[in-house]
Amino acid sequence: MKQSILSQKGISEDFAELIANLVARIPWPTRRSAMGQVALVLLDGKPRSAETVFGWNRQNVQLGIHEFQSGVECLNDLSARRKPKIEEKHPQLITDIHEIMTPHAEADTQLRTTLMHSDMTAQRVHDALQQKGWSPEALPTVRTLSNLLNRLEYRRRTVAKTKVQKKRLKPRQFSPTSGRSTRKPMRNRTL
Repeated sequence: MKQSILSQKGISEDFAELIANLVARIPWPTRRSAMGQVALVLLDGKPRSAETVFGWNRQNVQLGIHEFQSGVECLNDLSARRKPKIEEKHPQLITDIHEIMTPHAEADTQLRTTLMHSDMTAQRVHDALQQKGWSPEALPTVRTLSNLLNRLEYRRRTVAKTKVQKKRLKPRQFSPTSGRSTRKPMRNRTL
């Protein structure tokens, strides 16, 4: 029967649980180095054993071992993992969209927001960009252009011409004391 690595080293289950709890309280990325140090001292530097005993990710333990041995802490740049927006890839695209949309855009009629309303669809903007010289491979899809137009605060709405509103006379209700009745008198019918 195969013995666990903890029993080979003479470490009790309670002690292993205490180590796991203490390491869990250390903030990242220092925790990774602590995981590597525990794996080196107690588990002979075996990340797979650390995964089995403590439930830690063995890639993190392996990286922690390298950090502990070298003394250099690896930085995680999670912000660089995102996909760049289309305006970051093609800055010229925004200026071309503004040139296309400006003649067709109108401000909000009540001037409550900074949104610009237009009757241009994303498909029409896509076609206009192709006529302007953009290749179909370099252009984003119509759905991406729709999202970009929303981020640039262009909203699709039929632009209504301004109409003068007529004043309507409100119907007046007669007061019950004025003597005028709104009911028609009933006729006396005889059979």
